[in-house]
Amino acid sequence: MIEVESIITITRQSELLQVSKSSHYYKHIFTAIELEVMWEIDKIYTEYPYYWNRRISKELQIRWYDIWRKKTRTFMYIMCITAIYPKRRTSIPNDEHKKYPYLLKWLGIDHPNQVWSTDITYIKLPWWFVYLIAIMDWYSRYIIARDIGICMDDDFCCSVLKKALLTWTPEIFNTDQWSQFTWLEFTGILEWKECIKISMDWKWRCYDNIRNERLWRTIKYEDIYIHDYQTPNDVYHWLNIYINKYNNSRLHSSLNYSTPYKYYSQSI
Repeated sequence: MIEVESIITITRQSELLQVSKSSHYYKHIFTAIELEVMWEIDKIYTEYPYYWNRRISKELQIRWYDIWRKKTRTFMYIMCITAIYPKRRTSIPNDEHKKYPYLLKWLGIDHPNQVWSTDITYIKLPWWFVYLIAIMDWYSRYIIARDIGICMDDDFCCSVLKKALLTWTPEIFNTDQWSQFTWLEFTGILEWKECIKISMDWKWRCYDNIRNERLWRTIKYEDIYIHDYQTPNDVYHWLNIYINKYNNSRLHSSLNYSTPYKYYSQSI
């Protein structure tokens, strides 16, 4: 609520808002047990994305954590996660951000570079989170471009998109309706390529982008949860190694036990 760059001093803003001036400077430092609990919540949510704070708190108690519903709800709020279920309209969209229709319903995907999609997930570190963005080819599950950042800003998403478009151009590019993907500069990059059709998931429909969601589950269970990375450099180094393995040597049952790269390159 307090604006640092305002011509009104922080002291005066605090008086007008009737809040303590010190609350503006306060930064919560998570304890080791709090981070451990959030780590467990992340694991539970990845496996059961339809669990809300009641069932997650019960699951935590089964795992011998003395955490109740209200505290679980606070942690989920901090981690920006919520159960998957139809919700009411709780926010007003930015009128400057154009929304596009979902084009993948009933679409038969039968060749590479027909549909690309992107999404963002978070990765827990001992004292905070970093963010992973990936652009995937839906036909082959091949990860075309990815990056890791310490903040989820618009430039972070645009740089990955530009990197991906240097390799090839898709027929359809699908995203969800996050502000990073509806931002004018991001959609402008796609609109500049006149051959690309922009598709966006419907609200509260995680299954519209199911292949990216499945990718996050694979990466977390096969790499991130096993190694428990400590620094952003660790994440950047070792996750790049894993994604190269995912693309080039990990066998996929949905690809007739072939690799994404082989399926992607041979089918072009």
